[in-house]
Amino acid sequence: MIAMQHEVQVPATGRETASIITTTTAMPFVIETRALTKRYGETPAVDHLDLHIRRGEVYGLLGRNGAGKTTTMRMLLGLIRPTSGTARLLGQPPGAKAGLLRTGAMIETPAFYPFLSGRDNLALLARHAGISPDRIMPALREVSLDQRADDRFQTYSLGMKQRLGLAAVLLKDPELLILDEPTNGLDPAGMAEIRDLIRQLGQGRRTVVLSSHLMNEVELTCDRIGIIDAGKLVAEGTVDELRGHDRLLIRAEPVELARTLTAARAGVASVEVDEDVLHVAADPAEAPAINRELVGAGVAVSELRPERASLETIFLNLTGNGGVQHG
Repeated sequence: MIAMQHEVQVPATGRETASIITTTTAMPFVIETRALTKRYGETPAVDHLDLHIRRGEVYGLLGRNGAGKTTTMRMLLGLIRPTSGTARLLGQPPGAKAGLLRTGAMIETPAFYPFLSGRDNLALLARHAGISPDRIMPALREVSLDQRADDRFQTYSLGMKQRLGLAAVLLKDPELLILDEPTNGLDPAGMAEIRDLIRQLGQGRRTVVLSSHLMNEVELTCDRIGIIDAGKLVAEGTVDELRGHDRLLIRAEPVELARTLTAARAGVASVEVDEDVLHVAADPAEAPAINRELVGAGVAVSELRPERASLETIFLNLTGNGGVQHG
């Protein structure tokens, strides 16, 4: 793929941008978009997207297949032009040489010559990109492929092939890595291996942006998450920030009396009932007092503990669909 060099600044249509849970201007943004939009005919693939990605973090774009993640990455790299909105990558417009020289990207499945070794495949890429061959072995060492550098690509496992793709991304020793579904198709062991590698890469001066439809991958790998649904950014923040209010889980009988007493307490924002379980929006520090009141009123409490919303629950609450997977 060839990244065109151009600056994109098209007037926005005036629609409101996606809601954002948390943002800050305290740290410099490596990637920032404002009302970034891509339409194909009347269909929006990306719809007024506002991203704020900081230096030195691993940032995950989470969304079902077709949510607009790959389209967003292609726009950031200058591979396709947005319909409207603006974007800056490392302080540069999409596709600008100054930004691309400091960026490594793996969009969709990496392709290599099967009959060449890992080292020779990288040598071809380095020669084409004008990169010193001295960078080949450091890149292979960084992804733990230096011991298999002279083996043919066709003998590599799927996980090793994916790691060679990451080595290609690292040839330029980039400040920013953009990875599209980096664990796609891997078995659980391979996914864990790539997750650990990405965590190592996203340290210090480097920033890693990855897309995924796998909640487990994003939750275990990323410092912050942007949830995309139908091309819109519906939330952005750490997993803890996205979880929002503290909650308590109470299992009690009779459940209706427990609900009435709990809901009447000061500091309880809401109570939801699921069979014999109460999901209570309240400070966990209130648990002892709630327990005393329930037991004193004759309620049998069999379980009372803090409850943290799962990423799946967060996603479903924000998007209303189940198009992501646990991994």
